[in-house]
Amino acid sequence: MPNDTALFLGQFLRSPATIGALAPSSRWLASSVCTPVPERGEPIVVELGPGTGSFTAEIQQRLSGRGHHLAVELNEPLARLLAERFPAVDVAHDDASRLGELLGERGLGPADVVVSGLPWAAFPDELQRDLLGAVTDAMNPGAAFTTFSYIHAIPLSSARRFRTLLAERFEEVVAGRTVWRNTPPAFVFHARRPR
Repeated sequence: MPNDTALFLGQFLRSPATIGALAPSSRWLASSVCTPVPERGEPIVVELGPGTGSFTAEIQQRLSGRGHHLAVELNEPLARLLAERFPAVDVAHDDASRLGELLGERGLGPADVVVSGLPWAAFPDELQRDLLGAVTDAMNPGAAFTTFSYIHAIPLSSARRFRTLLAERFEEVVAGRTVWRNTPPAFVFHARRPR
């Protein structure tokens, strides 16, 4: 949506280190990132950095009213837009490092799936470690974690450091195919069973 792109770009220009992208993710990337959302049961699905809701819409479609969908967005204008656009989603205008507390405040158990739209390659080492630690601490033992990286970020030392950190924090990490129909092209990391 053109308005989403304008809003996203404006927020990126205000805070590039926390937004990390010039435009919302495509539906093709959303489909690939949200694959671990289960088709049955009452899962607790956490979405980090939902932005304007590309992944949110896909998660809601997959859940079809089941489970609990908690979306954690640090950017206030984006959180407000998300809450208006998706009234069935529990939107928290908060920091992802407080994930365990946010789940506890809602009387929820550990997450079954964590879908991340956070710009991991834009974060310094300590922040990557702190955030991923908060995420893995808030997941059940068999939970799934998915995130993505833009193809142009592959050679960055921060992106390589994050891939190493994923391997340290999860028993299984698989890099998916490149999603060429995203701007810019991106690939997805699927991780399971937090250590």
